[in-house]
Amino acid sequence: MSALPSERYRQGMATRRAVLGDSHVNRAEAAATEMDRPFQALITEAAWGHVWSRDTLTKRERSMITIALLAALGQDEEVAMHVRATLNTGASREDIGEALLHVAIYAGVPAANHAIKIAKRTYAEMDAEAAQAEGG
Repeated sequence: MSALPSERYRQGMATRRAVLGDSHVNRAEAAATEMDRPFQALITEAAWGHVWSRDTLTKRERSMITIALLAALGQDEEVAMHVRATLNTGASREDIGEALLHVAIYAGVPAANHAIKIAKRTYAEMDAEAAQAEGG
């Protein structure tokens, strides 16, 4: 960013890092080019600073809502990213299962079924990574 970051941007970055983790945000920032740097600033300020930083809902609740919306929209990579973020938001696997039941009813069984497959695969990867980190 050419100008000093706004307070909303700073809050958004703190929230983004708290939810997605430093390594994810650092990779996104490092990969940003002149073309998408304004987009990175926009999502940091708008999504993370204006929406995710509000105190009306918990991070757990926002996580569930976000995953349900992404599943309904068929945004597979984003579903997986936000499933990974549940480690930081407090949304349990049961919470995500419940959210995806709503997707089945309100957005369609195929969308929910596909998102469940993504969530199961992502959780399996997370479990394997955790086991590897523990030395087993």
